[in-house]
Amino acid sequence: MASLRFAVRSVRIVESGSRISNKHVRSFSIFNAKLAGSGFSQYPLVSSVSGLSRPIEPFTVRRFASAAAAPVGGVVSFNLADIGEGIAECEIIKWHVKQGDTIKQFDLLCEVQSDKASVEITSRYDGIVARLHHNQGDMAKVGFPLVDIDTGGSGSPASQPAASAPPAGSSAPPSVPVPSATMTGSDGRPLATPAVRRLAREHKISLADVAATGRDGRILKEDVLQFISTGGAPTRATALNQPPASASPAVAAPAPRPAAVSSPASAAAVRAAAVPVLEDRVVPVTGYGKAMIKSMTAAAAVPHFGYSDEIAMDRMRQLRADCKAIADARGVKLTFMPFFLKAASMALRQYPILNSSFDAGRLAIVYKASHNIGVAIDSPNGLIVPNIKNCQDKSVFEIAQELHRLQKAAQAGAMSPADLSGGTFTLSNIGSIGGTYASPVLVLPEVAIGAIGKIQKLPRFDSEGRVVPVHIMQISWSADHRVIDGATMANFSNLWKQYLENPNTIILDMK
Repeated sequence: MASLRFAVRSVRIVESGSRISNKHVRSFSIFNAKLAGSGFSQYPLVSSVSGLSRPIEPFTVRRFASAAAAPVGGVVSFNLADIGEGIAECEIIKWHVKQGDTIKQFDLLCEVQSDKASVEITSRYDGIVARLHHNQGDMAKVGFPLVDIDTGGSGSPASQPAASAPPAGSSAPPSVPVPSATMTGSDGRPLATPAVRRLAREHKISLADVAATGRDGRILKEDVLQFISTGGAPTRATALNQPPASASPAVAAPAPRPAAVSSPASAAAVRAAAVPVLEDRVVPVTGYGKAMIKSMTAAAAVPHFGYSDEIAMDRMRQLRADCKAIADARGVKLTFMPFFLKAASMALRQYPILNSSFDAGRLAIVYKASHNIGVAIDSPNGLIVPNIKNCQDKSVFEIAQELHRLQKAAQAGAMSPADLSGGTFTLSNIGSIGGTYASPVLVLPEVAIGAIGKIQKLPRFDSEGRVVPVHIMQISWSADHRVIDGATMANFSNLWKQYLENPNTIILDMK
């Protein structure tokens, strides 16, 4: 439109008989080219102007067309796409196809493990698997071939309209005869993309209950949103086609891996079943272990200082006991951790410098508006630190829901990169395994972290000097001494302690 306005002004100059310079001639030529290339054939192009110092030079219009990336036949190399910022390679942790298998668009090809998360890779084409470029356990580089697919003339990208749901009122066969509750992939799960699976996990939805409208009984994002909008009530297609309760249950997630050691009894069982190392062997560090090496090496260069205290937990124990039955009725196990996280978020409002990061390049402190509080979780793949986003806007129960989701995802090895990035503060509950005091290491670029010890019944003196039993929990803080001083850390800890020892103050100060 800017070119069109300029042309109108130029034409008015011509009509008034004004003399036009060579600069205007070039402008006419540029406008003509834009006009012709934009498809405005109904507008006459300026071809001659009276009073010019020289005639308009002829020009040509070059047209560019982009061809579709879909192969028309033969073997196409499927490259490993960029799955996250800063990720250059991934470990192939599981193949779901083998050479010679026939696959369709959106079929699950493999699972890869990066430094930050595990991701499912799906196919963009129909065809036959011609070659796997890596074995299970190999490291695959982003941007390089992952698998070769023989499209045989029928390949088409997943982004083409053929993969979308048929429009309402069309004569295409309806998807009701092939409901999502029974259509599953080779891994036993309902057919859906990783993005759709994540949306379902976030809303605590089993894909087995969602009716599919996509191709070959595939569940689309719109199907999940429709399921949510109807309040989670099964659709008619699902209700009519879902197998009875006595039938084999629909699988909505992979089988959980062995749980992390959390008690002396289970630890003894693990020791009894352990296989001794009979000879030296070299094991490459990959996945989460590799990420931990990088982060801990960087954190070692930051000057830490520690601060510890103990908290009387008797009133908090009573509050949790009062709320536990309500949370159980809502389908969520209520632990102490949601209270710890909410109390930390409320204390961060008073001491926002603890919810910041240090920019060494600019020598600046970056204050974070969101309280994305990380929680260290001992998963089968090692220690990971996902974070609960925007704790300042969540209730204790909403934090408990999100914590439950993260714990399930960690045990299933299905943690997303979004869950593992963007943290601003961290609490590690080492007491769930054992121990009282610790020296936690910062999760950069955060500037503070707390390690929570186990709760013990210990003798303490009351206000009248009598020895009384008290449930005591220790807390150990570490902070970046470039940003945080000892007084600030102590004041923050005292406020957090006050919220836990007098839970009524949480109600008074909660917004």
